Amino acid sequence: MANYLGKMIMLTDMRLSFQIVFYEDKNFQGRRYECECDSLDFHSYLSRCNSLRVESGAWVVYERPNYMGSQYVLTRGDYPEYQRWMGLNDRLSSCKMIQFSSGSQYKMQLYEKADFRGQAYETIEDCPSVQDKLRLREVYSCKVFDGWWVFYELPNYRGRQYFMEKGEYSKPSDWGAVSPAVQSFRRITE
Repeated sequence: MANYLGKMIMLTDMRLSFQIVFYEDKNFQGRRYECECDSLDFHSYLSRCNSLRVESGAWVVYERPNYMGSQYVLTRGDYPEYQRWMGLNDRLSSCKMIQFSSGSQYKMQLYEKADFRGQAYETIEDCPSVQDKLRLREVYSCKVFDGWWVFYELPNYRGRQYFMEKGEYSKPSDWGAVSPAVQSFRRITE
């Protein structure tokens, strides 16, 4: 019995470590949908999403089901209207938790051509302007060795966002982009 209770307490603690709440209307009004784990498709519960609250953890939310469409990386906080998370509209349909592990380092390589060709640029820190810092106009491929990153379409962490986790991305469509426009990036930390 004690072992069972220990497992229940541990599961409860794990469950509470991630929570996001979506609201149909601005300022946390209207119908709501609470989520404590990855969700492939929650749009049947809400017709739109005009505000949300990240109670705990970090999340990637997607415009369409099955982790498709525009994506937004959100950390703990209140987002009373969709423009606060740089949303393009009031549509969200799926979400994923970002699973941090302790002691993670941050390191990735950016390439000026697809398939990891051309000049490579290694980085371990945030970059508000790829053109100013690396003299790159576009990023065509990338290898993430460690950590979790967000690519932004525009300088100073603005525009469309692309969540990057450990792996190899040989072309922009591998990270969900339609073009190689990456003008800034930063690390996601707990």
